[in-house]
Amino acid sequence: MDQTNTHSDGLIGRAVERLEDFALITGAGRFAGDFSLPHQLHMRIVRSPVANGEITKIDITEAMAAPGVFAIWTGDDVRDVAPVDYRDPAPEALAVYRQPVLAGKRVRYVGEPVAAVFASSAYTAEDAAELVQIEIDTLPVLIDATRPPGAFDEKSSTEATVLKQSYGNVDRAFADAHTVVELELDIGRHSAIPMETRGAIGVYDVGQDMLRLYGAAKIPHRNRVTLARMLGRNPGSLHLHELHVGGGFGVRGELYPEDVLVLVAAMRLRRPIKWIEDRREHLMATNHSRQQHHRARLALDADGHILGLDDVFFHDQGAYIRTHGVNVAYMTMGSLPGPYRVPSYRGVAHFRLTNKTPAATYRAPGAYEASFVRERLLDVAARKLGISRTEIRRRNLLQPEDMPHVRKFDQPGAETTILDSGNYPELFQKTLKAAAYENLREEVARRRTNGESVGLGISVFYDESGRGPADGARASIDTDGCVELITGGASVGQGFETVMAQICGQAIGVDYKKVRVVHGQTDRIPYGIGAHASRATVLTGSAVHETGLKLREKILSFASDLLQAPAADLDVKDGQVFARKGAGASISLAEIARRVAPGSPLLGDRDPGLIAEGWHKTDRMAFSYGVHIAMVNVDRETGAVRIEKYIVAHEAGRAVNPMLVEGQIAGGCAQGIGGALLEEFTYSEMGDPLSTTFADYLLPTLHEVPDVQIIISQDVPSPVNPLGMRGAGEGGINGAGAAIANAVEDALQWDGVITRLPITPLRLKKQIDRSRENYPRPGS
Repeated sequence: MDQTNTHSDGLIGRAVERLEDFALITGAGRFAGDFSLPHQLHMRIVRSPVANGEITKIDITEAMAAPGVFAIWTGDDVRDVAPVDYRDPAPEALAVYRQPVLAGKRVRYVGEPVAAVFASSAYTAEDAAELVQIEIDTLPVLIDATRPPGAFDEKSSTEATVLKQSYGNVDRAFADAHTVVELELDIGRHSAIPMETRGAIGVYDVGQDMLRLYGAAKIPHRNRVTLARMLGRNPGSLHLHELHVGGGFGVRGELYPEDVLVLVAAMRLRRPIKWIEDRREHLMATNHSRQQHHRARLALDADGHILGLDDVFFHDQGAYIRTHGVNVAYMTMGSLPGPYRVPSYRGVAHFRLTNKTPAATYRAPGAYEASFVRERLLDVAARKLGISRTEIRRRNLLQPEDMPHVRKFDQPGAETTILDSGNYPELFQKTLKAAAYENLREEVARRRTNGESVGLGISVFYDESGRGPADGARASIDTDGCVELITGGASVGQGFETVMAQICGQAIGVDYKKVRVVHGQTDRIPYGIGAHASRATVLTGSAVHETGLKLREKILSFASDLLQAPAADLDVKDGQVFARKGAGASISLAEIARRVAPGSPLLGDRDPGLIAEGWHKTDRMAFSYGVHIAMVNVDRETGAVRIEKYIVAHEAGRAVNPMLVEGQIAGGCAQGIGGALLEEFTYSEMGDPLSTTFADYLLPTLHEVPDVQIIISQDVPSPVNPLGMRGAGEGGINGAGAAIANAVEDALQWDGVITRLPITPLRLKKQIDRSRENYPRPGS
C-alpha cells in the first residue's frame, strides 16, 4: 500500500499512515487512568455478592473509620438521583426496569453497585470497600430466560415486553412448503473485552456551576443530554470530554451507574472524583451481550427457494434494561431475513430479565446473532434438499434488480428496512473465486479419506451503516494554513482522526497532515452522533465532506478577488490556490486567511475568516454486505477446533483508507472467532458469575486466529451519501459465528447438530462422544 503520496487531490482511497499513532506508540497517549487532577478523591464500588435478594443492613462504621476515607454512600444517600435512563424514548411500561445508581432495598445480580467509597487514594478506597458489611436475605434466582417469567416487582413481570415484526403470509408459506427446516439455536453470553477498562473523572466548577465528565467515549453528545435530564441540569452546564480510548466495541461509552456517581459526588463533595474499573469488575459489571435462544423455522419450495422464515426467540437481558432499551432484540428481528429474498417473515422476541449482569450492544448487535440463525437454517436446508450450500445461497440472494429492496413490516410504527443498493451475487462469486473454493472442496475431500475431520463453512450477511438523521462539522483555516476540523464524532481506536482528515483534506485541497481533528468534546461543538453502529465514516464523514466543500467555495471566492480571476478557473491543491490553466499567480491558504481577517476591505458583505459549517442529513442507511468462508480442522479426541483458513469479503462502497478498513475487518474477525469458539459468561445455579478472570473467560490469541484473507470490494458505491461510502466496523464479526459453526458441522459430517455458540472443546467433545455415527450427505 502506498503510504507516501499524500497529495490533496488523491487522499480518499489511499492507505495513508494514521495520524493517531505517534502519541500512542511513544507512550504519550492520555487515557482515563492517566488523567488526574489536584485534590481528587478516588471512588471504589462495593458490589453485591448475591444474585437476588433484599438488603437488610449495610454497616459502614469500620470502613468510615479507616484513614483516608472521605465519605461512603449507600442507596439511601442517592434516593434523589434518577435511575440510569434510556437514551431514546421508551414506553412508560419499561421505566420500572431501569437500574438505580446504587441499589436501594433490592439487589438483582452479582456485581450490582451497593455502596460507593470515596477516599484519598485508589488503594485506600479499595481497602475500605472490603470493610463494608452487607447483609442480604437471598431470594430465588432466575438465570434461564426460556423458563416461565417471574415477578420483577409487585406490578411487573420479568418478561418486560414481547416484540413482533412480520410481513407477508407466513402461515401460508409453511402450509405450501415442500421442505421445512426447524432448529433450536443458542448464542452464548459474551461481550467486548477492550484493552482499557472503563474509567470516569467527574469535576465540578462551583464558580461557573459547570459539571464535567472526563473519560467519555462513543457518544459524548447523546450521553450529555441523558445525564443532564437525569441530574436536572441545563445541558449547557454539563460537558463531556473524550480522552484516548483503548477500545470501545459497543460497551465503552454507554452510561453506567459509576458515570453518574462521579458527577453527583463531584457536586456534593466539591472535589474531583476519579474511578477506574479493574478487570474483574469489567467482567461482572460492564454490559454483557448476545445471549439468545431461537426456535426458528425455514420454509422452502422443491427447488430450494425460500418461502418463509419464522422465528421465536428469548432475549436474556440480565437484571436491568440499560440505555439501549430493547434495541438489540429489534435489531435481531430486523436482520434475520438478511441478504436473501424472503417473501414472508415473522419474528417474535420475548424480552426477558434474569439475575445476570445487564446486557446491551456489542459489535454487530443483533446482526451476529441473526446471521448465525439464518445461515445455520440454510445449511441444513441445503442438505435436506440435496443441493450444495453455495447453490442454495445463489438461488436466494437478492439480485441487483431488486434494489432498492423494501421490507415494510406489518406492525404500526415499525421501521421500514430499505436496502439501498448492492450486487450480492457478484460479491458472493468473487469471494468463492478468490478463496479457490472448488480447490478447497477437493482438498477437504482428499483429507477426509485420510481420516481428518476438516470442513468448510460459508455465511453471507448485510449490515446497516450511516443511520441518520444528521451530523455536522465545522472547519476553519488559520494564518499558518492549517485546518482545524471540529466534529461531534468519537474515536475509539478505529482511525477516526485519519479518515476525517483525509476526507476534509481532499474536499478543501490540503495535505491531510495539515488537518487537526477535534472530536469528543461537547464544549467545542453542540451536536454530534459519536461513533456507534458504523456511523462515523459514513455519516460524520459525509458531513465533513460537505463542510470541506463549503470552505473550498469560500476560499475560491476570496482568491478570485485576490488573483483577479474567475473562481471557476481556480483550483486548490496542497494548500495553494492557482489557475487551472496557464502559469498565472498563486496564493496560499495561509495568505488568504491573513487577508480576510475582520475589518479587511476585501470582505464586502462576506463574513470574515476562512470558516464553514456543513451538515449531512439522511433518512436512508447505506448497507454494507459481505461473505465469510472458514476452513476448520476438528480434533475428535479433544473437541478442539483449529481454523486453517479464513476469508472475508466486504463491500465498502468507497474505502476512504483501505488499510484501516482491513484493520477493522481483521479485528472484528478475531472477536467473532472468540464468540464462536471460546468466549462465554457462565453462571452457577445460584447466579454466581463463573467467568470473572481470564483463566475462565477465554480470549482468542494469535494461536487461534489465522491470517485472514481480506477482500475489500468497491464495486457498488452507496447512492445515499455523497462519497458512496458504506460502513466497515462490523463486517469482520457479523458472519463469523455462522461460518465457523457451518464449517464445524461440515467437518464432522453432521446434520443440524451444531446449535450453540461458543463451540467450546468440552462442549464439542461431549457431542462427539454422544454421536459416534457420522451423517453423510450430498453436496458441500
